[in-house]
Amino acid sequence: MSAILKIKSLTFPWQTDDPFLFCAYHRDEYPEGNSEMGPKESLQGRPLGQDFNPNQKWRMYHGTKVPGFPAHPHLGFETVTIVEEGLVDHSDSLGAAARFGNGDVQWITTGRGLQHSEMFPLLQQEKDNPFLLFQIWLNLPRKSKKVNPYFKMIWNEDIPVKEVMDKQGNASKIKIIAGNYEDTIAPSPNPDSWAADQSNDVAIWIITLSPEAKFILPKTDKDTKRSLYFYKGSEVYAEDFTIPENHQILLKPEEDLLLKNGNETAYLLLLQGKPINEPVVQQGPFVTNSVGEIKQAIMDFQQNEFGGWPWSSYDNVHSKDVGRFAIFPDGSEVFK
Repeated sequence: MSAILKIKSLTFPWQTDDPFLFCAYHRDEYPEGNSEMGPKESLQGRPLGQDFNPNQKWRMYHGTKVPGFPAHPHLGFETVTIVEEGLVDHSDSLGAAARFGNGDVQWITTGRGLQHSEMFPLLQQEKDNPFLLFQIWLNLPRKSKKVNPYFKMIWNEDIPVKEVMDKQGNASKIKIIAGNYEDTIAPSPNPDSWAADQSNDVAIWIITLSPEAKFILPKTDKDTKRSLYFYKGSEVYAEDFTIPENHQILLKPEEDLLLKNGNETAYLLLLQGKPINEPVVQQGPFVTNSVGEIKQAIMDFQQNEFGGWPWSSYDNVHSKDVGRFAIFPDGSEVFK
C-alpha cells in the first residue's frame, strides 16, 4: 500500500498536524556584519520592524539594527528552535540568556507564560553570515498549559546523528532531536512536554541524504501524524512521485517509505507525533483550549507582563566577544 497521503507546496509558516501547531522556517543569506552585529549593507528602503519580504536574500524581521524578534510573549505551548547555521541571542523574562547555533537546539516550555527575544547577531565581519533556523511550535496538553516555564539547551555535540548506508554505499544521516531511530535515542525533552511520554511517539529528525542515496523511513504507530518537509536539494523520489524542493509529504504512518535521492544532497525535516486531540484556540503567541482562557491570558499579560522585562533593551544582544553559552533561571551557567 502507498505510504504517501498527499504532497503539497510549502507555505510560510509550514503547516503541521496535531500535536504541532506550525513550523517557521527562516533561511537568510546575511551579508558581512558591522560593529553592532547588524548587516553591513544599507537598510534603506526596508520596512524596518516588519521586514518579511520572501523575495529578498535576507530579512530583518522585527529587528531594526540586528535581525530577529525583539521581546514578545508566549503562553500555552512549546518552542523547539533548531539553528543549523548562524547564531541566535536569547534573552527572557526569567533572567535566562543564551547564544546558540550551528546545530544547537533550544527547547522552551512556555506554560503559564514568559517573554523572550530572539536576535540574530552577525558576528562575521569579513565574510557572509548564512542563517538557517526552524522554530517548531509543539502544543501542550490541557494539564500542562499552566506549568512554570522551562528553558533547556540541547547542544549540537550532544545530539545523536545516526549514519546508515544503502547497498551502493551511499550514506544517509539522521539527526535525532526528539524520538528515536532504531536504538539511537534523542536527548530527553522537557519534563512537561507532550514528547516526554514515549507513547506519544513524538519525533523531530533532520534527514540528510547524500547524492543517489536510498533510505527507508520505518513505519510507526497507525495513530501517529507524520510529515516530511523537503526544504533543500534538487529532487527526491518516493513510490511513483518525483518530489521537488520545498514540498511537504504527508505520510501514512503504518507503512515504510523508501526515499531515493537525486544527484544533489537533500535535506528533510521529519515531524511526527500522536495528536493531543483537545480544542485549540490561538491568538497570536497565546494558545489555550477556550476563548475564555485566551481572554484571561491577554489580561494576565497586560497586568504583569509575565514577570516583566529585566534587560536594558527589548532587542538585547550579547557581547560579540562571547561564544555559545547559556545562563539558566537558577543562575547556573554553561559556556561552550
